[in-house]
Amino acid sequence: MKDFQLIAKTLAGLEDVLAKEVKKLGGKNVRRGKRAVFYEGDLELVYRSNYHLRTALRILKEIERFQFKNVDQFYLKCKNINWSKHLTLEQNFRIDSVVVNSRDFRNSMFASLKVKDAIADYFREKTGKRPNVDTDQPDIIINVHIFNNNCTLSIDSSGESLHKRGYRVKQGDAPLSEVLAAGMILLAGWYGNSDFMDPMCGSGTLAIEAAMIAQNIPPAKFRKEFAFQNWNDYDQLLWDKITEPSPKREFRHTIYASDISGSNLLNAQTNARRAMVFNKIKFQKSDFKDLESEFENGTIITNPPYGERLRPDDINGLYQMIGDKLKKDFAGSEAWILSSSIDSMKYFGLKPDSKLELMNGALNCTYNKYELFRGKRKIR
Repeated sequence: MKDFQLIAKTLAGLEDVLAKEVKKLGGKNVRRGKRAVFYEGDLELVYRSNYHLRTALRILKEIERFQFKNVDQFYLKCKNINWSKHLTLEQNFRIDSVVVNSRDFRNSMFASLKVKDAIADYFREKTGKRPNVDTDQPDIIINVHIFNNNCTLSIDSSGESLHKRGYRVKQGDAPLSEVLAAGMILLAGWYGNSDFMDPMCGSGTLAIEAAMIAQNIPPAKFRKEFAFQNWNDYDQLLWDKITEPSPKREFRHTIYASDISGSNLLNAQTNARRAMVFNKIKFQKSDFKDLESEFENGTIITNPPYGERLRPDDINGLYQMIGDKLKKDFAGSEAWILSSSIDSMKYFGLKPDSKLELMNGALNCTYNKYELFRGKRKIR
């Protein structure tokens, strides 16, 4: 099979984790970018990337790369591409553009318009007709990336963002992205080698992603559609081979998920059933300060409220309670906490062993690791 230039898009802070995933999957010449990982691979790797990469948002297959001097030359170079290889008259398409530091293109909409015109004119000259644009449910998605006077054109193989796994039907007010949740778990180095806990589980995303990681369940197992299934060279037999059920990895530990809200817990349980991991998670309705659990010597990962809906005194008090509870009841374990409330994190009363910067939606967050010791902190 022919190798392509591939791009896996991700969230800021997850590039290294994604690069490791890509290498493990067989990607060649893997290079880390900004919110992206660049690599090479064949059509089978395109399919496998969509099915197996836990920290990728979408997989792009590069079709053309060029430099241009002005808008007219950009249009002509786009029009000279053999679009019949990627699109038929019966298919509709959408163009997603990103423009950075361009003198000729002040915004992404203008870039998208020029590529759309080039495609329409290419087909009109060849056939007298042109394919339609559909921004909501396109068959083919074309990605345009312009940096200075350099353009990369790619075909989006994923369609809907890969964080939409297909198992989450119920969610709370501020659900954690599945890609971010998986990234947090992998950054913590947890692969099912100990007990796992999220004591503020919300709709259960961290616990469910942990259960899928522990048993090696592919993240896209429950997705119904991918954009590559509309490509001219789609290979159903190859896709059937990749998605053929494989034995789950044995997981001998326990995942604990609790929440103060009964409705949150019900949502988490519903999602866990759809992900077929319900029997691997022990759910409990409880305020964290009152939580009683058999959990010990494991990994705690949680995403507490950030304070958007709480008064400063309330959020500081909440974070102080979290720190006190961790010190009192979870010595011997490791805690990882994500929050955008940097000042409030001081109220944990714990010194972080490491700090990472992550994005949760539009919020800049700190992801801190705390090793929990009995008595005084051990001297390293």
